[in-house]
Amino acid sequence: MSLRRPVRRETTAQTELTRGWSTGLGAAGVSVTVAGVLVNGLAYLVPVLAARRLDPADLSALATALGLVAIVGVPGLGLQLAVAVHRARHGPSDTRRLTAVTAAVCAGALVAATPLLVAALDLPVEMPALLAVTTAAIVLSSRSLGELQGGQRFVRLAVGMTLLAAGRYGGVIAGLLLGAGPTGALAVGALTVALVPAVLARLAREPGRPSTAPRLSAAQVVAGCGATLAMLVVSYADLLLARQLLSPSDSGAYSVGTVLSKGALWAPQVAAVLALPRLARGDRRSRTVALAVTGGCGVVLVLASTLAGGLAFRLAGGPDYDHLGRYAPLFAAVGALYAVTFVLLNDRLAAGARWAAAPLWVGVVGLVAGTAVLRPHTVSGLLLAALGTAIVTTAMMAVAARHPARAPAADPINSPRASPSGGGGRSSPPDRADDPRQPGPAAPPG
Repeated sequence: MSLRRPVRRETTAQTELTRGWSTGLGAAGVSVTVAGVLVNGLAYLVPVLAARRLDPADLSALATALGLVAIVGVPGLGLQLAVAVHRARHGPSDTRRLTAVTAAVCAGALVAATPLLVAALDLPVEMPALLAVTTAAIVLSSRSLGELQGGQRFVRLAVGMTLLAAGRYGGVIAGLLLGAGPTGALAVGALTVALVPAVLARLAREPGRPSTAPRLSAAQVVAGCGATLAMLVVSYADLLLARQLLSPSDSGAYSVGTVLSKGALWAPQVAAVLALPRLARGDRRSRTVALAVTGGCGVVLVLASTLAGGLAFRLAGGPDYDHLGRYAPLFAAVGALYAVTFVLLNDRLAAGARWAAAPLWVGVVGLVAGTAVLRPHTVSGLLLAALGTAIVTTAMMAVAARHPARAPAADPINSPRASPSGGGGRSSPPDRADDPRQPGPAAPPG
């Protein structure tokens, strides 16, 4: 009998964790979903408005600049991921210095690369400095979002996501409405987003005794950044290649099409957001649910684009791009495939897998090498190359995920149990950092 009791307790605890996932799709899920819609709506509105306010060359420049922010700001996403996983396992710890260093490195890299960016991408000389301000603010904000996500304070996380999106995109939208052009719009956006980090830090503040949790290491952040960088590079590489390979008009048209790709990529992000803390504690059912939600959303978006491709392009770029409607399902398919890849990547990072992003880097190299040889000079040619890369990359990631590395498993008896999201947006109590049965640090994801 003594051998059976721990099994029953573990089974009961695991059942409660499973129920916690379902419960988390209540107020917490709705909150993050609504925030995701608002975030993606603002991100979507920028290129939609720009397509109506700017000529094709300026439209392509703005799209390229926003793509650069997304890529250079990847350390912020890696920081959020690392903070969330660490917080889910060990409770809160002080990461302010690590965050400041990460933000400084990202901003400094953009400033240092100004001559290269101006020459290679034909951008205005003042634009990299504006992008550096925006990037630094995004990275500083990511720490607070990671604390909220790892602590499963999902309602507050939703508020934080919305505030960051409003600062990041709201100023750009205002600049476009004022007719400021791409550089002026980015300047207004840099000003508004710079106000966000202080607000989010206050939102994530959590009173309590000093933490005894182990410190988050720079190696964990760097590893998470590398994997997240691979995800963003592979999903934005075609947009950057379009700037080099296509004519200004076709490059602008391609940037409109990538609005559909990014919509399909980020629309189901709520599944990955809610799953991550549970994946960090070894709840494998969360991966199945997240993949099902993400894949189903992708199928719906591809079918919708097939039935109303002209309308999709007309909404994204205006009537001048209506004739490209036949490409809408292909653009949506690229984003849907990468959305699935993103869930698998999060799972491997949460499990402490080494070289988690290797399939993505293979995809990037393959796309660049393929376009260098074939030199596609049409929207359809580059789009087919991007779709092929997405298919191969997703397949490789799925094969790698069949045998994921396992992080040290949390004790299911003492792991935080999900409860309905309540005041402050918490869907589970914080971990006890001083509990000797807490799992040790996971191996840095690669």
